[in-house]
Amino acid sequence: MSVPVVLFTADLRLHDHPPLRAALDGGGPVVPLFVRDRGVADAGFAVPNRLAFLADCLRDLDGGLRERGGRLVVRSGDVVEQVCAVAAEADADEVHMAADVSAYAGRRERRLRHALEAAGRRLRVHETVTSAVAPGALTPASSDHFAVFTPYYRRWSGQPLREVLRVPRSVPVPAGIGSEDLPSRVAPAGLSPGLPEGGETAGRARLADWLRSGVAGYEDRHDDLAGDATSRLSPHLHFGTVSAVELVRRTRRAGGPGAEAFVRQVAWRDFHRQVLAARPDAAVADYRTRHDRWRSARTARADVEAWREGRTGYPVVDAAMRQLRHEGWMHNRARLLTASFLAKTLYVDWRVGARHFLDLLVDGDVANNQLNWQWVAGTGTDSRPNRVLNPVAQGRRYDPDGAYVRRWVPELAGVPGPAVHEPWKLRGADRERAAAYPEPVVGLTEGLARFRQARLPR
Repeated sequence: MSVPVVLFTADLRLHDHPPLRAALDGGGPVVPLFVRDRGVADAGFAVPNRLAFLADCLRDLDGGLRERGGRLVVRSGDVVEQVCAVAAEADADEVHMAADVSAYAGRRERRLRHALEAAGRRLRVHETVTSAVAPGALTPASSDHFAVFTPYYRRWSGQPLREVLRVPRSVPVPAGIGSEDLPSRVAPAGLSPGLPEGGETAGRARLADWLRSGVAGYEDRHDDLAGDATSRLSPHLHFGTVSAVELVRRTRRAGGPGAEAFVRQVAWRDFHRQVLAARPDAAVADYRTRHDRWRSARTARADVEAWREGRTGYPVVDAAMRQLRHEGWMHNRARLLTASFLAKTLYVDWRVGARHFLDLLVDGDVANNQLNWQWVAGTGTDSRPNRVLNPVAQGRRYDPDGAYVRRWVPELAGVPGPAVHEPWKLRGADRERAAAYPEPVVGLTEGLARFRQARLPR
C-alpha cells in the first residue's frame, strides 16, 4: 500500500494544514517528514535564534503527532535526496508540501518535482498554507503582481478565504521509516537570551491571548514602543505554527477598528510575498534602482558597528538595536526607524542592514525583511523614496516619556522624561548621569545632506 509523504517546511503545525489533510484523506497512514536542509545552512540562514526556535517547533509538532498516534520523521542533508529516500522507503505515490515564494523555495520545488517524477511519483504543492491569499491569485491588468499596496489591499480584502481545517484526530505513521533524533534547543554563541518559546502550542496560546485582550486596542497603540502593544505573532507566522488564514478569519470575527488595522498588517505580509514571488531577485537587488552609491560595510565600518551594537548616540535607535540582540525581535516601528537611520542617515547599503536583521530576527523572513528594507531605503515599493525618518522626532512621537529608551539603554536610565531623546543637550546632573553614553556618530543635518546629494538625480 502506498503511504503519502507530507514534507513540512514553514508550516510546523497540525491545525489548518491542507497538505496533511489531503494526505490523510486517503484513509491510510502518512509519513510526516521534516528535513534539516543543508541548503538552508549553506545559504547562511541557519542562525542561532531561528535554530533554537525551530527546535521548539519540531519538538512540539512531534508531541502533537504522538498524541494522535504518529510521530515526526526527521532527516538531514539535501532536501531532494532525503525526500526521495523517504518516499522510496514508504513506497509513496505522492509527496505533499506547501508552496513558498523565495528563489530558493522555487528551485527546491522544481528539483523535487523532477526527481520524484523520474521515480514515477507525484509532487502536490498546496497554496494558502503559509499565506492568507496565495501569491499570484491577485494581479492588476497590466502586470504579474501589484507594486502598490493600497490597490492590492482593496482586492485582497474582498478575496474569499478558504475554510479553516480542523486538527486531525489521528495521524497514523508506519513503523518502518527511520528518523534522526529531534534537535534540542541549545545555547550556542549568538543566541538571544530573551528569545521567545517556539511551537504550535505556544503560538496558539499567544493567538488566543491576543484576540482576547490585545487586538481591540491595536489601532490606537500599535506604534507605542514602550507599550509593546503588538501581537508578537510574527515568529509563529514565519515558522507556520499559526495559520495566516485562521489568523485573519478569527481576527475579523473579533471585529472593530483594532481588528481591521491588524488584518491590514497581515495583508502587508501577503503583499510582500507576492512581490517576491514575481521578482525573486528583489531579495538581493534593488526592486527599483535609484542608482545609489551606497557606503559598504567596509567603507563605513565604524558607523556600521556602532549601529549593530546600539552605540550610535541616538537613543531610540540604540534601544531598538539592543532589543533586537536581546530578544531576537524588534517592534515594527523600531524596525522602520533603525533601517532609515542606517540606509539614509548613514547612507549604508540596505543589504548590510537586511543581513544583520536576518542574522538575529527569529521571524527573519526573506520576503518581509528584504522588501521592508527596500521600502525604507527607497528602492522598493514606497511612493516617497526620499523620505527620511528623524530618530529624535520618531523617539519623541512614539516613546514620548522615554520609557522604551530607558528600558534598553541603561546609561540613560537616570535621565527623566523626553529629554532622554537628546542627551547631547543635557546639562548639569543629567549630563553627568549620561556620561557613559556615546556622542552621535553623525549629525542629522550632515547625514541628510549627504543622502540628498547622493540620491538626487544627476
